[in-house]
Amino acid sequence: MGERSLVDWLRPSANLKRELEAALIAVLFAVAIGSVLMLIAGKAPGYVWSQMLIRTFSDSYWTGQLLYKATGLALTGLAVALALDAGLFNIGAEGQLTAGVLACAVIGTSLPESTPAILAIPLCLAGAAAAGGLVGGVIGVLRVTRDAHEVITSIMLNAIVAGLALYAGNTVLFKGGTTTGAPIVEGARLPQLGFGGSSASVAIVIAILAIALVWWLRSSTTIGQAWRAVGRDPDAARSVGIDVAKVRIFAMVGSGALAGIAAANFVLGHKHAFEEGLGRGTGLLGISVALLGRTHPAGVAIAALLLGFLSSGGLAVADIVPKELIEMLQGVVVLAVACAGPYVRRKAVA
Repeated sequence: MGERSLVDWLRPSANLKRELEAALIAVLFAVAIGSVLMLIAGKAPGYVWSQMLIRTFSDSYWTGQLLYKATGLALTGLAVALALDAGLFNIGAEGQLTAGVLACAVIGTSLPESTPAILAIPLCLAGAAAAGGLVGGVIGVLRVTRDAHEVITSIMLNAIVAGLALYAGNTVLFKGGTTTGAPIVEGARLPQLGFGGSSASVAIVIAILAIALVWWLRSSTTIGQAWRAVGRDPDAARSVGIDVAKVRIFAMVGSGALAGIAAANFVLGHKHAFEEGLGRGTGLLGISVALLGRTHPAGVAIAALLLGFLSSGGLAVADIVPKELIEMLQGVVVLAVACAGPYVRRKAVA
């Protein structure tokens, strides 16, 4: 057999082509549905889409808001994608993020005021990851030991964590009759990126590093190969000596930790305090990001930017169409991906 040429190495595989086709179909379907909704609202779709692009990328504030939204979505999307790779559907990223927000804020406010950033930021991140990982680990343990489906336990834990966070806020954290806690120490605050006063911060670097780390683990380590083998066929993985139970638990812990780290975007980079509902909805939208990105870290990054654009751009054109209309498209993306994947696979078999 001869050596593969550079063209062969760069040529996408059949599986990659199917994944790209499914993602493209989903995006085009969402655009089509959005255009129909705009017509119903009495607006020309071409004008609305063009204004979303122009206003988002010509105004540094809206560009920054896109990056801010994409940062949180990339981390929760990566969390969902990691679990999906291991054959688990983690829809508990919402609760894991809430746990991370609470832990991050509590640590950030408990540190001495003179704590330097080199110590304060890692401690807050470690606490957020540990809290999210703990919630994810509970889901994994229940799946392995009691065969409790992770979707059901995720839903229940989302509600439990939200309730516990609100209880902690009402009894200990909230100050002066508000729903906001004490500010974190100065050293725990991430620098802003300076996009016209937007909420974008250095938290985006954390998201990029997480994407790179998961990509490396997924493709170049035995750990990544093991979790993907379990996701493809747990019985076959078990037959070659892989401890399926351990992989599933670790995958859920890692998934939860990634969702928890997303707290950095909201606590360390934006509000600098615990706040009721902070980051709400980001964990659920992470499902859309993971599915649209076809669970690949690079795809997750692109999907996060796309949904971040829809969120930021929707607000930028709120004077033209109701922002709720654009928000609906994020749900449409999930439905489109759910339909496009099986369609592409059936077409490949035919």
